[in-house]
Amino acid sequence: MVARVLVANRGEIARRIIRTCRELGLATVAVYSDADAGEPHVRDADVAVRLGPAPAPASYLDVDRLLEAAARTGCDAVHPGYGFLAEDPAFARAVTEAGLTFVGPSAEVIALMGDKAAAKRRLAAAGVPVVPGENRADLDDAALLAAAEQVGFPLVVKAVAGGGGTGMRVVTEPEHLASSLIAARREARGAFGDDRLILERLVTRPRHIEVQVLADAHGNVIHLFERECSVQRRHQKLVEEAPSAAVDEQLRERLGAAAVTAAREVGYLGAGTLEFLVDGTTIGTEEPSFYFLEMNTRLQVEHPVTELITGLDLVALQLSVAAGQPLPITQEDLTRTGHAIEVRLYAEDPVEQLPQIGRIHALRLPTGPGVRCDVGVDTGSAVTRHYDPMVGKLIAYGPDRPTAIRRLRDALAGTSLRGVVTNLELLDAVLAHPAFAAGELTTSFLSDHLAGWRPEPLTAPQVAAAALALHDARGGDGDPSPWARLGAVRTGGGGWPLALADRITAADQPHRLLVTARGGRPELVSDGVRLDPVELGPDDVEVVTDPDGSRHVWFHHRGRTRVLDEHRTVRHADASAPTGAATFTAPMPGTVIAVEVTAGAAVDAGATLVIVEAMKMEHPVRAPVAGTVTAVHVHPGQGVDAGATLVAFEPAEEPAGPPATPIATGS
Repeated sequence: MVARVLVANRGEIARRIIRTCRELGLATVAVYSDADAGEPHVRDADVAVRLGPAPAPASYLDVDRLLEAAARTGCDAVHPGYGFLAEDPAFARAVTEAGLTFVGPSAEVIALMGDKAAAKRRLAAAGVPVVPGENRADLDDAALLAAAEQVGFPLVVKAVAGGGGTGMRVVTEPEHLASSLIAARREARGAFGDDRLILERLVTRPRHIEVQVLADAHGNVIHLFERECSVQRRHQKLVEEAPSAAVDEQLRERLGAAAVTAAREVGYLGAGTLEFLVDGTTIGTEEPSFYFLEMNTRLQVEHPVTELITGLDLVALQLSVAAGQPLPITQEDLTRTGHAIEVRLYAEDPVEQLPQIGRIHALRLPTGPGVRCDVGVDTGSAVTRHYDPMVGKLIAYGPDRPTAIRRLRDALAGTSLRGVVTNLELLDAVLAHPAFAAGELTTSFLSDHLAGWRPEPLTAPQVAAAALALHDARGGDGDPSPWARLGAVRTGGGGWPLALADRITAADQPHRLLVTARGGRPELVSDGVRLDPVELGPDDVEVVTDPDGSRHVWFHHRGRTRVLDEHRTVRHADASAPTGAATFTAPMPGTVIAVEVTAGAAVDAGATLVIVEAMKMEHPVRAPVAGTVTAVHVHPGQGVDAGATLVAFEPAEEPAGPPATPIATGS
């Protein structure tokens, strides 16, 4: 075995690798950016080395600094984790040329399988089924437009170097293809430095099924069964499980054989994953149709579900194979037991599914039979716009699928993260849906079953509990209570008006209460009805005051973690704020990658004004009505926080009904 491993990553995957290294008696070296100096993975390792500033290109993506850190700390191996440089052939080559062991396949294999077009041609020749399409990667837009006539619609535009939905567009009508090609090239160029595209025929009601493989340097290749990864949003996985409820033994054998054939064909080494699309309309037939999608030449985010049903440690096997040892198991040795399900916990709005940033004030993770938490943050951690907003994974194992679902729902209810809005309630909505329980999964599960979903609104007693927490809070400026800050505003019946808005469900429709405090506990009234607050424990509620004096109440009750923002009674106009009938703001923290308008431009309803990139995905901000852009306040390449002003806009005419708001949609 190697003796000292540099973990070239951050967050939960860095912690996961360090944990196995510790169990094997291997020393570990963590790396970090300035944004991550106090994060858990830095504390977990034996040694930690600063790489540079927060932006990834100046830290986690700087190959020279990573190799210097490995040399300075005496490492003999580098584990890339996933993301960042894990599938960069230049990095793998640089590691081996520096005399270090790269925990993964060769640079040549990474390059081959990272090129979707070349990989499909190679594996198709080996007999692995591939999706029909145009796999020549050197075609320009005009040639792709012509090729689309042969491929047929609906089709998928894919970046050759892409992954995770980046540089991907589903096109249902020919007239939309040209604009999709432009957007996909721009997105792929920004994410991978490679804007080559291919076309694929869209598979009907697809199930995303992948197969884990392991290969050593002695010619041994095995598969570790399949995982179901169909529940996705924006082509990125959200829920994963093993085994798949739709795969019988015959299909399992066919998928496994195709995966092993692919790994042998390219001379694979280590842990990898073959991803397939299974035609959902053929499930239940004698030979369901499936097609090779891509190969991930690294450890997968969802590897814990495979570990739980096989009893294997995939990181330990990666390290063993990288050190030149043969696999300790054969295909015949492998068995699978029970069922495991994983959900990805993101710092993102559960409704709009847009990234969120902030500092975690308190974190409580679940425990219980079969529950595993692979989380990269802790109380005090900062979630910034510089990195992917996935903060961790919650996994549950049981003897059967219904038990695993129940245990995972209990785990979600027992999870509380205060300080940053998360997708916890969306994850629970997926697990609670009858279609999920029935195993009726496709890659369009969210749009098919949860379109228009919103979390349940808070009850009046829950809102009253938040108001009571505000009352009990004491300001650092000596104010005896927050009510004093509201000014001398009283109603005819006396008392203090208070408006609290649920940031997730009704940010623009605050709950209004009247609070009367005469010595003892305050009395809370809403619409003339006295409210009795629910009982919250001291660890379930927190009042946070921002530097500008605004206050928020975070609380956890009956499996829900919510934040209520106090709306001030009196608001003063900011004379320095941009003017105009409407100001459009960034829907999430990210980077402006395109400004499509100039000041004075007249635009039609639905026209794209600005494009903000977050999580490697483009989010256009569009005009809700026709009008004129009166000012532009950002430029391409500029980093913006959520709520930052992008453009000012004057509607052509007064819209009917409530004023419209800018629409941000993930492409």
